[in-house]
Amino acid sequence: MWALCGQIAVLSLVRFCAYRENRNRPHLRRCRFVPCHLGIYPAKSAYRYFDWCVEKMTPLFRKAVWLLFAVSVCAFAGSLAAQYVLGMEPCVLCISQRLCVLATALCTAIVLMCRPRGRAGGLFGAVFISIPAVTGISVAAYQLWLQSLPPGTAPSCGAPWTFRLKGWPLFDWFEPVVRGFGNCAEPDYLLGVALPVWSVAYFLAVALTVWWAWARAK
Repeated sequence: MWALCGQIAVLSLVRFCAYRENRNRPHLRRCRFVPCHLGIYPAKSAYRYFDWCVEKMTPLFRKAVWLLFAVSVCAFAGSLAAQYVLGMEPCVLCISQRLCVLATALCTAIVLMCRPRGRAGGLFGAVFISIPAVTGISVAAYQLWLQSLPPGTAPSCGAPWTFRLKGWPLFDWFEPVVRGFGNCAEPDYLLGVALPVWSVAYFLAVALTVWWAWARAK
């Protein structure tokens, strides 16, 4: 792992130096050889991998990912505000959806930092962002099913996250994020709409937006 990271770092440094040296000579910007301890060898495949990691994304896909990152950060902040400002008590499934929102924000941030290139890179980014979104949809749909059951018949949604993660490192740091002891079968409403419905709408919008942007990207 560390060897691979070192190789990528060396390739990035060599490519940057080659670009600075030959920036006024476009036909020499992409050098074909990289020095190493074994001598000089062709590195076309390595440069293709490096280009996939660092070249710019298509403008439409990049804008869509930036939008999803901003919306995800706002949604995560809104979930914390609903708990600590509005006084809503989240349940275990609510915390799971909050973590999926946080994971979506982190995935979009990673895609923005990696800046995948072309259709293949965009496909990887779309799949990567869709994983927490699809997970969040499944959790929210399950909570909606629980809340549709007659009172007293809904199964337990499990132990609180603070109990499950109590022994984890840095627990005191992230404990406010996973704190919640509400009842999964008792719905809370925002603007007259149950919170799981808002979650489904958010996660579905994330998935549809990223795949629409990938399909329309040139």
